Amino acid sequence: MEQEGEALDIDPIWTTSRTARQIYALTEVEKDITRLLSLAASSISLLTLPQTDSPNDNLPQGEERSEQFVLEVSEYFERLDSIQGAIRSSLAHIRHARIAPSAINAPPPGFIPPSLGVGLPQADGDDGKKNRGLQEERIEHDAWQGILAALTRLKAAQDANKFSQSSDSMEQ
Repeated sequence: MEQEGEALDIDPIWTTSRTARQIYALTEVEKDITRLLSLAASSISLLTLPQTDSPNDNLPQGEERSEQFVLEVSEYFERLDSIQGAIRSSLAHIRHARIAPSAINAPPPGFIPPSLGVGLPQADGDDGKKNRGLQEERIEHDAWQGILAALTRLKAAQDANKFSQSSDSMEQ
């Protein structure tokens, strides 16, 4: 049921090919890793002595604390297992597609990928470009390159049309 709701939220560009679906799956893995780290942090907090809790931690007490720990650790290992499966699936896809390692471009030195799901809230006027990943940036770059190429061809066709019209008028 939950996957059906998620499937409706997926941008259609991610369903156009197997590669696009794999890239989308890897972005989901990135989100799962963020959740995994959050679960690890809360599990460690639950392992501390209750006397060291600050009042704003909102951690359970007594038997509830150990039950919450079991729930969080169980979810942690489930997420870890799903991450492992998704990464193996993506690697199998790359091997099946026989993509050469040299074809996968590495980001420039010093590139820091955005942290999805974690970060400062955006200002009202911010268009969200700071939180986009490498794939989104490449798609936008390719789209702008396509627009530029189309406009260049259109301009060349218009110039050729004007040139042929001017040469026709000179002949008459």
